[in-house]
Order: sequence, then structure tokens, then C-alpha cells
Amino acid sequence: MESTVASKLEALSKLQSIDSQLDEIKRVRGDLPEEVQDLEDEIEGYEVRVRKFDDEVAALNDAIAQRRQAIKDSEGLIRKYEDQQQNVRNNREYDAITKEIELQKLEIQISEKKIKEAHYQIEQKNSEIEETKHRLEERRKDLDNKQKELEQIVAESQEEEKKLEEERQEAASVVEDRLLSAYSRIRKNVRNGLAVVTVKRDACGGCFNTVPPQRQADIAAQKKIIVCEHCGRILSGVELRAY
Repeated sequence: MESTVASKLEALSKLQSIDSQLDEIKRVRGDLPEEVQDLEDEIEGYEVRVRKFDDEVAALNDAIAQRRQAIKDSEGLIRKYEDQQQNVRNNREYDAITKEIELQKLEIQISEKKIKEAHYQIEQKNSEIEETKHRLEERRKDLDNKQKELEQIVAESQEEEKKLEEERQEAASVVEDRLLSAYSRIRKNVRNGLAVVTVKRDACGGCFNTVPPQRQADIAAQKKIIVCEHCGRILSGVELRAY
């Protein structure tokens, strides 16, 4: 049997009531969940930066080792060429060997310069690593404090929240998919999370714009789903004034 409009509105109102209670629990937590997430993201960024610096330092140390080996190789070649100079047959051979020796000495100078530059870069990167690790340690302490604060607040409302979540699932299960989708969309688009409201003092309970008498009568009759023409919230009923 198809649900009546009145029963649909009742189901939506019950769902709204539960969601409002859940919203209040989350409101008490304030920005703490977002702050915790932001700190976790920031810490991850610092950790990535430290790993990147470590990799760069390792690459520079490898480059230094290669340059030192190149120096040894050049020194070995210089000794070899100097020995060959003792047995040259003419000036042309002597000059050719002398040129090779000069080239190897130039290679040594270049390698020594590159080693010096690499040591300077390592020094700079180690300084950046220390600074980043210092910031990382501070953020970890901040995160620890924020997490403890959040855990305490969550613990205080954990049972109530779990119960409400169960009630919400049950309440949502009796709302038809089309209405549930519309309800969720409205909640997402309004600041206070109120998608289902009543008319109070001739005004929409969500945006407080005036609702004409005839429209109030239609809402009270509950023959069809009526939304506020100003804010789009679902109007579930009319609250009678107490005289």
C-alpha cells in the first residue's frame, strides 16, 4: 500500500530530528576533526620533504664517491704518463703525453670543485632537514594534543551517536528513494542542515520568509509535498499559535 503524504512527511520529520541531533554532536566537536586532518596532511607533507632531502643527500654522496674515484683514476693515469715520458723517442711524443697529463690534472681540478660544491649542497640540505624535522616534531605534538582532545569529546558522545546512527538508518529506510535524495540535497545546500521545517508564526521555519494563508492551509492539509518557495525546504506542517 502506497504511503500517504502525511506518513511521508512524518518519516521525513523524524529523519530530520535525528540528523539535527547528530549535527549538534558534530557541532560540539567544532573544527577539531578538520584541524586533525589538516595536521595529518601537513605532517605527511613534512615527512615526504624529509625523505626527498635524504634521497638528494644520498645522491650527492654517491656523486662525491664517483668524483673521488675519478680523481684516483686520473692520478693513476698521471703516474702512468709520467713513466711513459721517461721512454719517449721524440719531442712530439713527449708533448702529447704532457698534454694528456695536463688534461688529467684539469679533470682532478674539476672533480675537486664538484666535490666542494656537493659538500656545500649537503650542508644546506642537512640544515633544511633539521629545520623540517623540528617543524615535524612540533606538528606531531600539536596533532597528539588535538587527537586526545577529539578522542575525549568523541568518547563522551560515542554511545549516543551510535544509537542515533542506528535510528537514522531505520528512519531513512522507510523514506522512498526520491524523497531521501531530495532531502539529502536540500540538507547539503542549507547552512543549518534543516531540510524539513514547519511553518511558525506565518513564516518558514528555515528561512523565516512569510508563507501566505492559502499555502499554509495546503501545508496543513498534507495532501501533497510542499516546499518553501524561497529556500526550497520541505514544509511538513503548520504550528498553531497559542492564544
